[in-house]
Amino acid sequence: MMPAYNFYVEGYCAMSEKKKPIVVGIGEILWDMLPGGRRAGGAPINFVYHTAALGAEGYAISAVGNDQDGDEILLELEKSKIAHFIARVPYPTGKVLVELKDGIPSYTIVEDVAWDHIPAEKQALDLIRRADAVCFGTLASRNAHSRQNITRLLEAAAPQALKFFDINLRGSYYSPELIRRLLEFANVFKINDEELPVIRRLLALDGSDDEVCHTLMKQYGLRYLIFTAGENYSIIYSPQSLSYLKTPKVCVADTVGAGDAFSGAFVYGILTGKTMEEAHRDAVRISAFVCTRSGAWPEYTPDLKG
Repeated sequence: MMPAYNFYVEGYCAMSEKKKPIVVGIGEILWDMLPGGRRAGGAPINFVYHTAALGAEGYAISAVGNDQDGDEILLELEKSKIAHFIARVPYPTGKVLVELKDGIPSYTIVEDVAWDHIPAEKQALDLIRRADAVCFGTLASRNAHSRQNITRLLEAAAPQALKFFDINLRGSYYSPELIRRLLEFANVFKINDEELPVIRRLLALDGSDDEVCHTLMKQYGLRYLIFTAGENYSIIYSPQSLSYLKTPKVCVADTVGAGDAFSGAFVYGILTGKTMEEAHRDAVRISAFVCTRSGAWPEYTPDLKG
């Protein structure tokens, strides 16, 4: 039996007329089971939330179960005005157990859940063909079924689209082969200071952090490589230049979703004509704001869109 899709595309015509950039996140959607209660999340969906909050026409592609958790997560998406193509499949809706230590999350990810079985249906493929940017990571490709269909979706993306690979290493759900395969699709690659040593080892890369970043840029023909070092700094590389910014000091509630906010703000900035340096400043500002709020989908204040 083919999976049923749940479409939520409120405001589609109006958004299209304004020619907003079309941004798509493909991958895991789940309940983050936080100490203070559960919150809807998943890195690609977080990314979509932030691009849409800034003004993009954002869509999430994933899957949830035919269960109450699935019903409720779809309601959360609609309340947050996140447009989506979400399949209902005969597997439980995803959950992640999140522990916070000094505001820093650690994760226990439940296996064989709905987003391990994301389909690649015509509506989703058609959307990808129109997208100005597509975000994806390693986690949703841990299962062969989703991995095959995510590959089909990425193959449909337009050559000029930003293909944003946020590596987002979790647990043991990655391999050198998967990372290389996804890098071949990417023209934007985001990695942090904890992930870079892992990539250096897995891909047998030599040199300093800066040299490894330049090697990845050249080897995979990237337009941008984003390197984040948490509370310290971030660097964005392009073939022509480099942008370095210190991380602002803020009162941290938690860091859940802060990296996805950085990604979404950077992509939105580039798609709306900002320079790499301007988009970088926006990304730092938005991610710092998210750190001051609990959860990955905080309500934006009017000044954030400036």
